[in-house]
Amino acid sequence: MVATGGAVAGAGGPAAGRGRGRRPGEAVLGSRPAYSARLAPRFRPVRTPPADEHPRAERTVPWLRVAASYAWRLILVGAAVYGVFTVLGRFQLIAVALFVALVVTSVLRPFADLLNRLLPRPLCVAVVLVGSLLLLSGLLAFVGEAVAGQWGQLTSELTGGIHRIEQWLQRPPFRLSPGKLSALQEQFLSYLAAHRASLVNSAVSGLGRVVELVTAAALALFTSVFFIHSGERLWRWARDQLLPSGAREVWDRGGHAAWRAFAGYTRGIIIVAATNAVLVGVALFVLRVPLALPLALLEFFAAFIPLVGSPVALAVATVVALAGRGPVTALAVIVLIVVIGELEGHVLHPVVMSWAVRLHPLVVAVSVIAGSIVAGVIGAIVAVPFVSVVWAVLRALRPGPA
Repeated sequence: MVATGGAVAGAGGPAAGRGRGRRPGEAVLGSRPAYSARLAPRFRPVRTPPADEHPRAERTVPWLRVAASYAWRLILVGAAVYGVFTVLGRFQLIAVALFVALVVTSVLRPFADLLNRLLPRPLCVAVVLVGSLLLLSGLLAFVGEAVAGQWGQLTSELTGGIHRIEQWLQRPPFRLSPGKLSALQEQFLSYLAAHRASLVNSAVSGLGRVVELVTAAALALFTSVFFIHSGERLWRWARDQLLPSGAREVWDRGGHAAWRAFAGYTRGIIIVAATNAVLVGVALFVLRVPLALPLALLEFFAAFIPLVGSPVALAVATVVALAGRGPVTALAVIVLIVVIGELEGHVLHPVVMSWAVRLHPLVVAVSVIAGSIVAGVIGAIVAVPFVSVVWAVLRALRPGPA
């Protein structure tokens, strides 16, 4: 018993000694710590599903998702463009007047800024507007006087030209008999007699359109006065009143880009149209084609419809040349059409329109056709500058260098 107790005591003695000699704060081996430390959670990587877990359509036709994303965006853009043209169609008179006012402003604004160095701003606006009206009226009066002075000669030449056309149609390759030609003339006269009432109604409605055009011209002149005088202040007022402060900078950048594109396109197309008209007028005068000056003026206005207007005007000149001077002169006019078309497409447009937004000919053709479908001749005229402005705004708002 004593030995056992001594052994026990001996066994516990060292432990007790170690316990009694332990320093404060020292942990005893095998004992539970006084506090528990929280280990940092282990990083668990995000598990990416294997390729087999993706839908089969996403793995096999990725181009379909890309095409769908582009498709609905194009549908939204097309709906927006259609809505804009629909609204403008409802207010066609006001839209045409504003468009003409912007054209007048883009042409006359540099002259007003130049005169503003010497004269007050209101006087500069009056000088450029009155001067442009006098110049346009003088040009129209000169054309009318030229046509009136040559009317008798033109009538006889056109009558003889029609007779020459009939003789030309009787020869190969057409071989039309005189009976067929007279039958065609009778059919034409009978058509006029049968549809006389509808033609009269069309003429009366045309008088109504003339009144609308005069009203639109007056509104355009009234609007262009304010655009030339203080266009920037009007833009700043509309920007500050209608837009929140955070969006003003973006809209201001887009607005300036739109105006630069529109003004550049307008000035460029006027230079191109004037160049074409001068070339056509000189060539028709050299070839002694009747109505050379009115045909040159027709070429000037027709050039505002890209890719379509100039060939149509020169086709009319070809018919007049065929009736007035014969097939040789008409063939020379056809050669003139080809030469002017090449000059316009490869020289004038690349050089003159370099400051405006340059569009691909395919885009121009599609724009003209789409505009003519939506709004007729007005749509064909407005389509290309509209697309140019939209493209310029997109380039200006695109992040990074434009």
